[in-house]
Amino acid sequence: MTNPVPTLYEWAGSLDALNRLTARFYERVHDDEILAPIFAHMDAEHPQHVAAFLAEVLGGPAEYSASHGGHPHMIRQHLNRHLTQPQRRAWVALLLDTADELGLPDDPEFRSALVGYLEWGSRLAVLNSQDGAQAEENAPMPRWGWGEVKGPYTPPGG
Repeated sequence: MTNPVPTLYEWAGSLDALNRLTARFYERVHDDEILAPIFAHMDAEHPQHVAAFLAEVLGGPAEYSASHGGHPHMIRQHLNRHLTQPQRRAWVALLLDTADELGLPDDPEFRSALVGYLEWGSRLAVLNSQDGAQAEENAPMPRWGWGEVKGPYTPPGG
């Protein structure tokens, strides 16, 4: 009998690991000159909300969707924030650096999948933060796996 392939969520260490990751990440944000202004007025629950979102995207429980409204809610959180590419790059780099600091799995397969999601999601956040962007109310929650994406895909210009 073969063991089932774990989800990225399970491989990462489940919700405990993602809560530690986001808590430490947002502690570090305050010392980052590029990111600190963006999160200056963040509420105390923000790290837990992001952990729940990441958990769901990486194959964990659908608590974020049940509690907050899924992907459309996350998109609405970025509307009219006018995020920039330097801010996006700093966010991704600091999150990955924090994952290293906390000892999240660093095998190439996991990190490739994680980086793939962070690149996709952060670029989507930048797009959704610009003037005129709107949240599609029926947007499905993205689901990231080992080398495959199960989420919304809109071809450029489509």
